[in-house]
Amino acid sequence: MGVSRARRKYGNYAYHELKARGLDVMAVHPELASVEGDACFKSLAELPRPADGVLICVKPTSMPEILRQAAAAGIRRVWLQQAPKATLRPKLAAELRLDLVQGECILMYAAASARLPTACIEEYGGLLGRLAVSKV
Repeated sequence: MGVSRARRKYGNYAYHELKARGLDVMAVHPELASVEGDACFKSLAELPRPADGVLICVKPTSMPEILRQAAAAGIRRVWLQQAPKATLRPKLAAELRLDLVQGECILMYAAASARLPTACIEEYGGLLGRLAVSKV
Protein backbone atom coordinates (compact mmCIF):
# COMPACT_ATOMS: atom_id res chain seq x y z
CA MET A 1 0.00 0.00 0.00
CA GLY A 2 1.53 3.29 -1.01
CA VAL A 3 1.14 3.79 -4.76
CA SER A 4 0.27 7.39 -5.39
CA ARG A 5 -0.70 9.97 -7.98
CA ALA A 6 2.74 11.47 -7.35
CA ARG A 7 5.15 9.37 -9.42
CA ARG A 8 8.12 10.21 -7.18
CA LYS A 9 6.60 8.72 -4.04
CA TYR A 10 8.34 5.67 -2.59
CA GLY A 11 5.36 3.36 -3.13
CA ASN A 12 5.42 4.06 -6.87
CA TYR A 13 9.15 3.50 -7.02
CA ALA A 14 8.82 0.19 -5.15
CA TYR A 15 5.95 -0.88 -7.43
CA HIS A 16 8.04 -0.16 -10.52
CA GLU A 17 11.17 -1.89 -9.19
CA LEU A 18 9.39 -5.01 -7.93
CA LYS A 19 7.49 -5.34 -11.20
CA ALA A 20 10.74 -4.89 -13.17
CA ARG A 21 12.23 -7.75 -11.14
CA GLY A 22 9.47 -10.09 -12.26
CA LEU A 23 7.18 -10.12 -9.24
CA ASP A 24 3.45 -10.36 -9.86
CA VAL A 25 2.43 -7.03 -8.32
CA MET A 26 -1.07 -5.59 -8.03
CA ALA A 27 -1.64 -1.92 -7.19
CA VAL A 28 -4.30 -0.86 -4.70
CA HIS A 29 -5.45 2.72 -4.20
CA PRO A 30 -8.96 3.85 -3.26
CA GLU A 31 -9.11 6.52 -5.98
CA LEU A 32 -6.75 5.56 -8.82
CA ALA A 33 -7.89 3.55 -11.85
CA SER A 34 -4.37 2.65 -12.98
CA VAL A 35 -0.68 2.80 -12.09
CA GLU A 36 1.96 2.57 -14.83
CA GLY A 37 -0.77 1.41 -17.20
CA ASP A 38 -1.81 -1.45 -14.88
CA ALA A 39 -5.23 -1.75 -13.29
CA CYS A 40 -5.42 -0.35 -9.76
CA PHE A 41 -7.86 -1.90 -7.29
CA LYS A 42 -9.77 0.07 -4.66
CA SER A 43 -9.04 -2.28 -1.75
CA LEU A 44 -7.25 -5.51 -0.89
CA ALA A 45 -10.65 -7.21 -0.91
CA GLU A 46 -11.05 -6.33 -4.62
CA LEU A 47 -7.86 -8.01 -5.84
CA PRO A 48 -8.64 -10.31 -8.80
CA ARG A 49 -6.50 -13.16 -7.45
CA PRO A 50 -5.02 -14.10 -4.08
CA ALA A 51 -1.94 -12.16 -2.95
CA ASP A 52 0.91 -13.92 -1.15
CA GLY A 53 1.85 -10.73 0.65
CA VAL A 54 1.37 -7.00 0.85
CA LEU A 55 3.95 -4.23 0.87
CA ILE A 56 2.70 -1.26 2.89
CA CYS A 57 4.22 2.20 2.29
CA VAL A 58 1.90 4.57 4.13
CA LYS A 59 2.00 6.82 7.16
CA PRO A 60 2.16 4.91 10.46
CA THR A 61 -1.30 6.03 11.58
CA SER A 62 -2.87 4.17 8.62
CA MET A 63 -1.05 0.91 9.26
CA PRO A 64 -3.34 -0.72 11.87
CA GLU A 65 -6.34 -0.46 9.54
CA ILE A 66 -4.34 -1.87 6.63
CA LEU A 67 -3.20 -4.80 8.79
CA ARG A 68 -6.86 -5.53 9.52
CA GLN A 69 -7.71 -5.32 5.81
CA ALA A 70 -4.88 -7.71 4.95
CA ALA A 71 -6.11 -10.24 7.52
CA ALA A 72 -9.69 -9.93 6.25
CA ALA A 73 -8.47 -10.53 2.67
CA GLY A 74 -6.57 -13.65 3.77
CA ILE A 75 -3.16 -12.03 3.20
CA ARG A 76 -0.85 -13.27 5.95
CA ARG A 77 2.55 -11.92 4.87
CA VAL A 78 2.97 -8.20 5.48
CA TRP A 79 6.00 -5.97 4.89
CA LEU A 80 5.79 -2.55 6.56
CA GLN A 81 8.22 -0.53 4.47
CA GLN A 82 10.65 1.33 6.70
CA ALA A 83 8.04 1.56 9.42
CA PRO A 84 9.34 2.59 12.81
CA LYS A 85 9.13 -0.32 15.19
CA ALA A 86 6.26 0.16 17.58
CA THR A 87 4.66 -2.21 20.04
CA LEU A 88 1.14 -1.79 18.61
CA ARG A 89 1.85 -3.21 15.16
CA PRO A 90 3.62 -6.41 16.24
CA LYS A 91 0.93 -7.03 18.85
CA LEU A 92 -1.88 -6.41 16.37
CA ALA A 93 -0.11 -8.51 13.72
CA ALA A 94 0.17 -11.38 16.20
CA GLU A 95 -3.51 -11.07 17.10
CA LEU A 96 -4.39 -11.16 13.39
CA ARG A 97 -1.96 -14.06 12.79
CA LEU A 98 0.10 -12.08 10.29
CA ASP A 99 3.76 -12.66 9.46
CA LEU A 100 5.23 -9.17 9.82
CA VAL A 101 8.45 -7.62 8.55
CA GLN A 102 9.21 -4.06 9.61
CA GLY A 103 12.22 -1.83 9.92
CA GLU A 104 13.67 -3.15 6.65
CA CYS A 105 13.76 -1.63 3.16
CA ILE A 106 12.46 -4.04 0.53
CA LEU A 107 14.60 -2.39 -2.14
CA MET A 108 17.76 -3.26 -0.23
CA TYR A 109 16.89 -6.87 -1.06
CA ALA A 110 16.10 -5.91 -4.65
CA ALA A 111 19.55 -4.36 -5.00
CA ALA A 112 21.20 -7.48 -3.60
CA SER A 113 19.85 -9.68 -6.34
CA ALA A 114 18.28 -9.31 -9.75
CA ARG A 115 16.09 -12.15 -8.54
CA LEU A 116 14.45 -10.33 -5.65
CA PRO A 117 12.25 -13.23 -4.50
CA THR A 118 15.31 -15.40 -3.79
CA ALA A 119 16.76 -12.90 -1.31
CA CYS A 120 13.40 -12.44 0.38
CA ILE A 121 12.60 -16.13 0.52
CA GLU A 122 15.92 -16.89 2.19
CA GLU A 123 15.59 -14.07 4.71
CA TYR A 124 11.87 -14.07 5.44
CA GLY A 125 10.61 -17.54 4.63
CA GLY A 126 8.83 -16.72 1.39
CA LEU A 127 7.19 -13.42 2.26
CA LEU A 128 6.85 -12.42 -1.35
CA GLY A 129 5.36 -14.01 -4.41
CA ARG A 130 2.21 -12.39 -5.68
CA LEU A 131 2.43 -9.01 -3.99
CA ALA A 132 -0.14 -6.28 -3.55
CA VAL A 133 1.45 -2.85 -3.48
CA SER A 134 -1.27 -0.55 -2.34
CA LYS A 135 -2.47 2.57 -0.55
CA VAL A 136 -5.40 3.30 1.71
